[in-house]
Amino acid sequence: MTDTYFMEIALGLAEEAAEDGEIPVGAVVVCRNRIIAKARNQTERLNDVTAHAELVAITAAANYLGGKYLVDCTLYVTLEPCVMCAGALFWAQVGRLVVGAPDSKRGYSRVTPSLLHPKTRLETGVLADESQTLLAKFFQRLRT
Repeated sequence: MTDTYFMEIALGLAEEAAEDGEIPVGAVVVCRNRIIAKARNQTERLNDVTAHAELVAITAAANYLGGKYLVDCTLYVTLEPCVMCAGALFWAQVGRLVVGAPDSKRGYSRVTPSLLHPKTRLETGVLADESQTLLAKFFQRLRT
C-alpha cells in the first residue's frame, strides 16, 4: 500500500470531522503496513483544545502497541501539525511523518522546522491539493 492510499483514509476522516463542524484534519497511524489507529479532530465535540487528530491517533496507537514509542510507525495527517502536535510526535519518536497540506498560520515548521525527533523521516505534499481544498471549503462555509 502507498502513502496516497493511507492519506486518502486520513482525508476521509477529515471529511467526517468537517461534517461534525470540526476543523477538517484526519490522521492515520500505520505500523508494518497495517493501520493501528485512526482519528480526526474532536476539539468541539470533546470541548478539549488538545483533541487534535494527531494526539488522538498517537494515544490510540500507543494503547494498541502497549508502549509509548512509535519508532516503527508512520503517521499520516492531512494538515501540517501544530507545535503542540509536533512536540507530541517528538516525544513519541514517530518513525515517519507524512503530511498533506502545509499550515502557513499554525504549522510547527513556521516556528521551528527542527521540532520533530531527529530520527523522524518527513514526507510532505501527499494529496496536498485535496487537503487544502477541504480546508478552504470548510472555512468558506464558516464565513457565510
